[in-house]
Amino acid sequence: MGPGKSKGRRLPLLPLRGLLVYPSMVLHLDVGRDKSVRALERAMVEDHMILLCSQSEVNIEDPTEEDIYKVGTIVKVRQMLKLPNGTIRVLVEGVVRAEVQSYVANEQYYEVLVKELPEEETDDPAVDALMRSVLNQFEHYISLSKKVTPETYAAVSDIDEPGRLADVITSHLSLKIKDKQEILETIDVKQRLEKLLDLLNNEREVLELERQINQRVKKQMEKTQKEYYLREQMKAIQKELGEKEGRAGEAEELRNQLEEAGVPDSVREKINKEIDRLEKMPPSSAEGGVIRNYIDWLLALPWSKETEDDLVLSKAEAILNEDHYGLEKPKERVLEYLAVQKLVKKLKGPILCLVGPPGVGKTSLARSIAKSLGRKFVRISLGGVRDEAEIRGHRRTYVGAMPGRIMQGMKTAGSLNPVFLLDEIDKMASDFRGDPSAALLEVLDPEQNSTFSDHYIEVPFDLSKVMFVTTANAMHNIPRPLLDRMEVLYIPGYTELEKERIAERYLLPKQKKEHGLSEEQLEVTDEALRLLIREYTREAGVRNLEQQIAAVCRKAAKHFVSEEKQEAESEAPQSIRVDVDRVKEWIGPPKFRFGLAESENQVGAVTGLAWTEVGGDTLVIEVTVMPGSGKLTLTGKLGDVMKESAQAAFSFTRSKAEELGIDPAFHEKNDIHIHIPEGAIPKDGPSAGITMATALISALTNRYVDREVAMTGEITLRGRVLPIGGLKEKSLAAHRAGIRKVLLPKDNERDLRDIPDSIREEMEFVPVSHMDEVLRHALLPAASEERAGTTIS
Repeated sequence: MGPGKSKGRRLPLLPLRGLLVYPSMVLHLDVGRDKSVRALERAMVEDHMILLCSQSEVNIEDPTEEDIYKVGTIVKVRQMLKLPNGTIRVLVEGVVRAEVQSYVANEQYYEVLVKELPEEETDDPAVDALMRSVLNQFEHYISLSKKVTPETYAAVSDIDEPGRLADVITSHLSLKIKDKQEILETIDVKQRLEKLLDLLNNEREVLELERQINQRVKKQMEKTQKEYYLREQMKAIQKELGEKEGRAGEAEELRNQLEEAGVPDSVREKINKEIDRLEKMPPSSAEGGVIRNYIDWLLALPWSKETEDDLVLSKAEAILNEDHYGLEKPKERVLEYLAVQKLVKKLKGPILCLVGPPGVGKTSLARSIAKSLGRKFVRISLGGVRDEAEIRGHRRTYVGAMPGRIMQGMKTAGSLNPVFLLDEIDKMASDFRGDPSAALLEVLDPEQNSTFSDHYIEVPFDLSKVMFVTTANAMHNIPRPLLDRMEVLYIPGYTELEKERIAERYLLPKQKKEHGLSEEQLEVTDEALRLLIREYTREAGVRNLEQQIAAVCRKAAKHFVSEEKQEAESEAPQSIRVDVDRVKEWIGPPKFRFGLAESENQVGAVTGLAWTEVGGDTLVIEVTVMPGSGKLTLTGKLGDVMKESAQAAFSFTRSKAEELGIDPAFHEKNDIHIHIPEGAIPKDGPSAGITMATALISALTNRYVDREVAMTGEITLRGRVLPIGGLKEKSLAAHRAGIRKVLLPKDNERDLRDIPDSIREEMEFVPVSHMDEVLRHALLPAASEERAGTTIS
């Protein structure tokens, strides 16, 4: 009977959950829902026929028309059995496909009008080909799947009807209800076989993938078990042989260390790889030692260890004041850093550069900064470093390779946030091995140093929490890009008063302790200390002063333990007092004359002020005029800038000759010699311009120069006085030399606030903007020709 001739039938409907029945299938069903039970009872009363349709959703307890598929299977109920739990078990046999035409109103159970959809007979040879393909694929599926037995294939291969073959095979596949329903709804046999072939292909691919994954997992498990077993065997063999320190034991020890170390995941992976390599190395292999050294370095670095900052401002201030006298600006900067750290919690480590002459306490200040913050302190000296690898390390391929000084310092510190002192940063040099200052650019850049890369370590290391402090004697020797990354704190020299306080509070007690002398055993008078400062040392810092105090302590120690004193112990005094006379007796005559100011007024000799890397200094500039042909001679190892400054002073004097009462043709009739004593010391810079002009004019006009006046300033051809640098150091030098009046450029007036009050009270500072003012203050009325010893024709 064809589909077109099938007539509608009225049948009870049984909705199925998670199940689907094809024609010619025989299976058991458990029915529990009331409506379904009543539909079964109705079918049993009639002709045992009932329509089975699947629900689209399994969870719906009371489905509506929309929740039930339209196409189902009419089945004949063969058996019906009531179970003790109230459900009914039925045996059904699929008869024919059918489509729901409409639902009949019935409260008791689902009742529908259906239209049967019988199989269409076909002689198409393509169907036979499809049947074979389906059987082949099903056979492959059975070989991969463990859910279908080989006997099933034997049963299926005997089926001749193509439609039934498709239905039976589909019923054995583990498919979703949606896919099974699609096969049920496909009436055309050829199309049904094609869809089944697609489904079989997909299922086969999924099963292939599952099998590959299972094999891989199994293989991995077997490998792990094998490795564990072999490792245990190796341990047992080594134990029997008495090898306690075999490679396996070494690797296990390193793995334990790795577990305890708070290492980032990327680094952990790297270390694990290296441990595996080490384990496979023969004990005699030289490379094993290289790998072991590398692993030890990675494990020794503080990847996550930090010290907690001691953020108490008053306590930090007390520590800084206790360790150092003066140095107000650097101390203030450290306290500012602490205050910001307290507010922000996380701050990129600043890079401070302490610039100043030797012996002013730059290195010890860095140590005090660490102490005040409660951080670890590391110091590396860069003096004489000329190899880039010193900073960044060598690659591991080199024999004897090591990390650079930065990584070595971090290992020594043992924390991520130490105070790191880079000492003598201006003493680095560069040669064919690279430029170490260029390698420091990354270290000293807060934006880049969170991923600092050392050639030996190979993995990035975070330096952003480190507080870097660098020290230098002179700024001009530091490469500009490096200087830009740092905040410069200038530490000038100490005044005489400050040196006295430092000697009393720090140097004398320290040297007494180092020389085994108690506080009572040695007393040094204030006058003796002042004498040591004035006449035995000439420096900006206090290093030489400490050496002289040490010399006094040594003499005292010898005094206490000399043989003569041991023999007459009862008469030996318990303490010794060192005064001015005893200093001269023990240390010898003074090395310097205090107060370099001239003892009397001179013609053509002017005291100038100079800045050097070791602090300020005074220079006496002398000019003599002799009959000749206009030759200008400059001596005293002068630099190019200073020579040009002398030429400018000479040209200014010529241009003002008439105003100053000098013969306008003096340069044609006289030779002029400008000399700066201490010829062995190189001198350069423009700041002696006004000094040379004053000395020249004094010599040409026979006028005395006030011996109590010193000056500094650059001169222009028109006589203007331009600003200079290092005023504080120059002022300290003038004070040491006994000068009472300093002429300085008007533009440097703002720098006077940096000069200590004790010096400003004792000295007069006169700002000048033109040579006329300089001459007014420096030159006295004209001297007699006999006194001057100079003839101007």
